[in-house]
Amino acid sequence: MSAALRDQIMQAMKDAMKSGDKLRLSTIRLMQSAIKDRDIASRTDGRNDGVPDADILELFTKMVKQRRESAEIYEKGGRADLVAQERGEIAVIEEFMPKQLGEAETKAAVEAVVAEVGATSVKDMGKVMGLLKTRYAGQLDFGKAGAVVKSLLG
Repeated sequence: MSAALRDQIMQAMKDAMKSGDKLRLSTIRLMQSAIKDRDIASRTDGRNDGVPDADILELFTKMVKQRRESAEIYEKGGRADLVAQERGEIAVIEEFMPKQLGEAETKAAVEAVVAEVGATSVKDMGKVMGLLKTRYAGQLDFGKAGAVVKSLLG
């Protein structure tokens, strides 16, 4: 992870402490904890300098997805307070992520990678998805991208 992004998160934490924004502060602490866990886990791979940005963005994407699922469950259960908390955490996490690609942009990105790889059948889906994950970490919903790849190759 680039030092600039780590610095940005650290500064956001300091600002949240100063302003007394408890939700923002707790969310940023969760993010830092998840990053630290990923850093520690990566040491077994011989990466002692921390994980790259792509891994961090993937981690943030998973955190957002978990919170969306939780918010949906809480909404069904009539827990508006917990829904608001989950959505607040999502907003904080997304501040540190690149802009998400829209449906048309996703389709264009998938088509470009399919053409570049020379994919012709669903058997080539792994190559396409691998390249998409490398290039568009944190910008794509890979569940939706997978569906687009299948529709193009299937």
